[in-house]
Amino acid sequence: MSLRNSKTGKDKLDRVIAEARQDSEKRDHSYREQALKLYPWICGRCAREFTRKNLIELTVHHKDHNHDNNPTDGSNWELLCVYCHDNEHSRHEEELKRGGAQMSVKQTQAATHKPFSNLGTMIKQEKPSHK
Repeated sequence: MSLRNSKTGKDKLDRVIAEARQDSEKRDHSYREQALKLYPWICGRCAREFTRKNLIELTVHHKDHNHDNNPTDGSNWELLCVYCHDNEHSRHEEELKRGGAQMSVKQTQAATHKPFSNLGTMIKQEKPSHK
């Protein structure tokens, strides 16, 4: 009888774990899709540009390092290439080891690349002149 109960318990645990993984994958997929629609496909740190061909190398980074904090306006996300993303998490882990406290969003390095800062000038230059 105990073998049967333990098998039932294991089956239930396996189902719960599988459902949790599926939910996590769905959540990850949905916020990634949202972020890719909101932001240009450019790494916020190194300014590398991405196309559909290499888009898999562009990740969504949670600024506060909380993967459950996914406001639909994207305010907790930034797009980073896999290299800059790994670097960011390594820096965060080192900071936690040194200080033991969670870094605030203000303490993390902000994105430095502003891909649309010169857009107005570029649009004016593209307009044909009518004489």
